[in-house]
Amino acid sequence: MHIIAVGGSDAGISAALRALEVDPGAEVTVVVADAYPNFSICGIPYYVSGEVPHWGNLAHRGIADLEAAGMALRLDATARRIDVADRRLLVTGADGGEDVLAWDQLVIGTGAVPARPPIAGLETLGPADGVHVLHSMDDSFAVMRTLEETSPESAVIVGAGYIGLELAEALCARGLAVTQVEQLPEMLPTVDPQLGALVRTELEAHGVTVLSGTAVREINRAEAGSAARLRVDAVTAAGEAVGLDAGLVMVVTGVRPETSLAASAGAALGERGAIWVNQAMRTGLPGVYAAGDCAITHHRLLGETWLPLGTTAHKQGRVAGENAAGGHREFAGSLGTQVVKVFDHAAARTGLRDHEAAAAGSDPVTVACEADDHKAYYPGSHKIAMRFTGDRATGRLLGVQLFGHKHAEIAKRIDIAAAAIYSGLSVDEVSDLDLSYTPPLGSPWDAIQAGAQAWTRRAGRT
Repeated sequence: MHIIAVGGSDAGISAALRALEVDPGAEVTVVVADAYPNFSICGIPYYVSGEVPHWGNLAHRGIADLEAAGMALRLDATARRIDVADRRLLVTGADGGEDVLAWDQLVIGTGAVPARPPIAGLETLGPADGVHVLHSMDDSFAVMRTLEETSPESAVIVGAGYIGLELAEALCARGLAVTQVEQLPEMLPTVDPQLGALVRTELEAHGVTVLSGTAVREINRAEAGSAARLRVDAVTAAGEAVGLDAGLVMVVTGVRPETSLAASAGAALGERGAIWVNQAMRTGLPGVYAAGDCAITHHRLLGETWLPLGTTAHKQGRVAGENAAGGHREFAGSLGTQVVKVFDHAAARTGLRDHEAAAAGSDPVTVACEADDHKAYYPGSHKIAMRFTGDRATGRLLGVQLFGHKHAEIAKRIDIAAAAIYSGLSVDEVSDLDLSYTPPLGSPWDAIQAGAQAWTRRAGRT
């Protein structure tokens, strides 16, 4: 049994490791497009900030560890073509040489690539000019070269999603004056604007200039004699022109699935152009699986969608690897549970927001409330802003959003909500959960339970 995983990030490595657990006698090869298998791409902003002192620390496992687990690594190798009928994979190396690998089962984990917005100048300017995307280890090295060789004093970040927010903090930590530009009306568009406004406040409190409702139209080299290297031209929703000078520009406006390898082999595509798979992670091609950011996501409340997340990629890869090795497992589905640290605070969400629930056919009610993270009489308590979404008719919990201090256990509290939604609990049933309590760390009714009770009162279900 020869299993090949294409892609050395979360999905590919998870698939390879699980396949070896299920069938220790299998031959498992991982084709990696660069020299950095099993690196935490999510950790790159913390390498940029200096909090992670060496890029090598971002490796979940070193090459020696992966090889010791039983897999063969083909580094700096690009999968070019899949021959489904003969079960062959054409691979080219860094030197351009070609090799044909035979496979019995194939897992495609080609991930996603940065989405390039329609900004004039973006196709001609690059890292040498101080204009960067951030999606790979090589991208991070290019950013570090710009920081170390040109010592920019200012940066413009285009995009205010998770990576954009983490980069704002990272560049502030390095002493740069940061301007964050977001085309949508508020920061962190994956949460409701009311929480996005709290994110904005936190950014501004740490010196970030925030421009929401503003679209970048063009990036140019600065005029001769300018103190900055770059000129960024933007326009507000009201049509007002905005000009920004910068020594560094980061464009982080999302990603799109990388599906060219699978599509050229005849794999069907689904939501957002991602590879269609069933819940066993099988494509419609015999012996071919797909997992991670290149594949569609089975969502527990929405059905088929596309939601690229590292946690999802790990789970999908594990399922694909188990099944490729002869197992029988299905991906249980995602809820889109996410959390991001923004300076001294954190924002998180799981499940559906109001408009998403309505589009999925529910009759949602969303209630805003707040509660202390632990008993207020014990020093150091913090308020958590919460938004609970439940179905008006059934009372089922559909979604939760949180914003609070980084010491308020935001991540773990959103996990409680995720577990409740996963289990199909009603909002009212959240109060029945047997959660821990001690005054320095919580309350007899945890903040999540206090939020659930606020929903039941205001939604008229008491």
